[in-house]
Amino acid sequence: MKLVKIAAAMAFLAGGTLALAAEKTIGQKGKLFSEKEVSIKKGDTLVFVNDDNIAHNVMSSTAGNTFNLGSQAPGKSTPVTFDKPGDIQVICAIHPSMKMLVKVAN
Repeated sequence: MKLVKIAAAMAFLAGGTLALAAEKTIGQKGKLFSEKEVSIKKGDTLVFVNDDNIAHNVMSSTAGNTFNLGSQAPGKSTPVTFDKPGDIQVICAIHPSMKMLVKVAN
Protein backbone atom coordinates (compact mmCIF):
# COMPACT_ATOMS: atom_id res chain seq x y z
CA MET A 1 0.00 0.00 0.00
CA LYS A 2 2.89 2.32 0.75
CA LEU A 3 4.23 1.91 -2.82
CA VAL A 4 0.81 2.83 -4.24
CA LYS A 5 0.77 6.03 -2.18
CA ILE A 6 4.29 6.90 -3.29
CA ALA A 7 3.41 6.25 -6.96
CA ALA A 8 0.25 8.35 -6.66
CA ALA A 9 2.20 11.21 -5.07
CA MET A 10 4.84 11.05 -7.82
CA ALA A 11 2.16 11.06 -10.52
CA PHE A 12 0.46 14.05 -8.86
CA LEU A 13 3.72 15.99 -8.63
CA ALA A 14 4.43 15.21 -12.28
CA GLY A 15 1.02 16.63 -13.21
CA GLY A 16 -0.46 13.27 -14.12
CA THR A 17 -2.78 10.73 -12.67
CA LEU A 18 -2.18 7.18 -11.59
CA ALA A 19 -4.24 4.56 -13.40
CA LEU A 20 -4.41 1.24 -11.63
CA ALA A 21 -5.29 -1.92 -13.53
CA ALA A 22 -8.54 -3.60 -12.60
CA GLU A 23 -9.40 -7.26 -12.17
CA LYS A 24 -12.77 -8.86 -12.93
CA THR A 25 -13.89 -12.48 -12.44
CA ILE A 26 -15.60 -14.37 -15.26
CA GLY A 27 -17.29 -17.61 -14.18
CA GLN A 28 -17.94 -20.70 -16.28
CA LYS A 29 -20.99 -22.80 -15.41
CA GLY A 30 -23.58 -24.75 -17.36
CA LYS A 31 -21.36 -24.51 -20.45
CA LEU A 32 -21.71 -20.70 -20.42
CA PHE A 33 -19.58 -17.74 -19.40
CA SER A 34 -21.06 -15.55 -16.65
CA GLU A 35 -20.90 -12.57 -19.05
CA LYS A 36 -21.73 -12.44 -22.77
CA GLU A 37 -19.86 -9.16 -23.14
CA VAL A 38 -17.49 -7.24 -20.89
CA SER A 39 -15.81 -3.85 -21.33
CA ILE A 40 -12.41 -3.31 -19.75
CA LYS A 41 -9.42 -1.01 -20.15
CA LYS A 42 -6.03 -1.92 -21.61
CA GLY A 43 -3.95 -3.54 -18.85
CA ASP A 44 -6.97 -4.94 -17.00
CA THR A 45 -7.15 -8.62 -16.07
CA LEU A 46 -10.00 -11.09 -16.39
CA VAL A 47 -9.81 -14.10 -14.06
CA PHE A 48 -11.52 -17.09 -15.66
CA VAL A 49 -12.93 -19.34 -12.92
CA ASN A 50 -14.28 -22.79 -13.76
CA ASP A 51 -17.36 -23.03 -11.52
CA ASP A 52 -18.60 -26.00 -13.54
CA ASN A 53 -18.26 -29.72 -12.87
CA ILE A 54 -16.54 -30.31 -16.24
CA ALA A 55 -13.33 -29.04 -17.85
CA HIS A 56 -13.25 -26.03 -20.17
CA ASN A 57 -10.64 -24.63 -22.56
CA VAL A 58 -10.84 -20.83 -22.62
CA MET A 59 -9.08 -19.29 -25.61
CA SER A 60 -8.99 -16.51 -28.19
CA SER A 61 -7.63 -16.54 -31.70
CA THR A 62 -8.33 -12.83 -32.26
CA ALA A 63 -5.31 -11.31 -34.01
CA GLY A 64 -3.06 -9.50 -31.53
CA ASN A 65 -4.89 -10.95 -28.53
CA THR A 66 -4.41 -14.70 -28.80
CA PHE A 67 -4.28 -16.96 -25.76
CA ASN A 68 -5.15 -20.54 -24.87
CA LEU A 69 -5.57 -21.62 -21.25
CA GLY A 70 -5.65 -25.32 -22.15
CA SER A 71 -7.78 -27.73 -20.18
CA GLN A 72 -9.06 -25.88 -17.12
CA ALA A 73 -10.30 -28.30 -14.46
CA PRO A 74 -13.31 -27.58 -12.23
CA GLY A 75 -12.38 -25.19 -9.43
CA LYS A 76 -9.36 -23.78 -11.25
CA SER A 77 -8.93 -20.05 -11.92
CA THR A 78 -6.59 -18.49 -14.45
CA PRO A 79 -5.90 -14.77 -14.99
CA VAL A 80 -5.53 -13.21 -18.45
CA THR A 81 -4.28 -9.62 -18.83
CA PHE A 82 -5.40 -7.73 -21.93
CA ASP A 83 -2.61 -5.38 -23.08
CA LYS A 84 -3.94 -4.43 -26.50
CA PRO A 85 -7.16 -2.55 -27.32
CA GLY A 86 -9.85 -4.03 -29.53
CA ASP A 87 -12.74 -6.48 -29.58
CA ILE A 88 -11.65 -9.98 -28.57
CA GLN A 89 -13.81 -13.04 -29.15
CA VAL A 90 -13.32 -15.54 -26.30
CA ILE A 91 -14.56 -19.11 -26.63
CA CYS A 92 -14.32 -22.53 -25.05
CA ALA A 93 -12.62 -24.85 -27.52
CA ILE A 94 -14.58 -27.80 -26.04
CA HIS A 95 -18.10 -26.30 -25.87
CA PRO A 96 -19.17 -24.25 -28.94
CA SER A 97 -22.01 -22.54 -27.02
CA MET A 98 -19.48 -20.78 -24.76
CA LYS A 99 -18.71 -17.42 -26.37
CA MET A 100 -18.09 -13.96 -25.01
CA LEU A 101 -16.86 -10.63 -26.32
CA VAL A 102 -14.19 -8.66 -24.48
CA LYS A 103 -14.06 -4.99 -25.47
CA VAL A 104 -10.70 -3.49 -24.49
CA ALA A 105 -10.42 0.31 -24.57
CA ASN A 106 -7.29 2.44 -24.37
